[in-house]
Amino acid sequence: MSDNMKDRERGFENKFAHDAELQFKVEARRNRLLGEWAGDLLGKSGDERADYAKEVVKADFEEAGDEDVFRKVSGDLGDRATEAEIRAKMAELMTVAKKQIMEEVT
Repeated sequence: MSDNMKDRERGFENKFAHDAELQFKVEARRNRLLGEWAGDLLGKSGDERADYAKEVVKADFEEAGDEDVFRKVSGDLGDRATEAEIRAKMAELMTVAKKQIMEEVT
């Protein structure tokens, strides 16, 4: 393979890795923000709120996708928020998290 092709391949691999890392950071930030929001609804504050937000972030490692995070928050909130409210908040906070991470990177 020519050096030009190898360089191009490495460039694609690096971009893929960079994009995957950014996506991971965005999702982790969204989950932390969601945990803070849910923590507020649960009446948590200070360290208790921060610890709960960390639990929500950790919940995302149970399986691929967002359902593990949704189940954690939904189960903890009970009737304090509907499924639609939680999913809407997840979507809203994904946008917020993406904006925050992109501002930090640039």
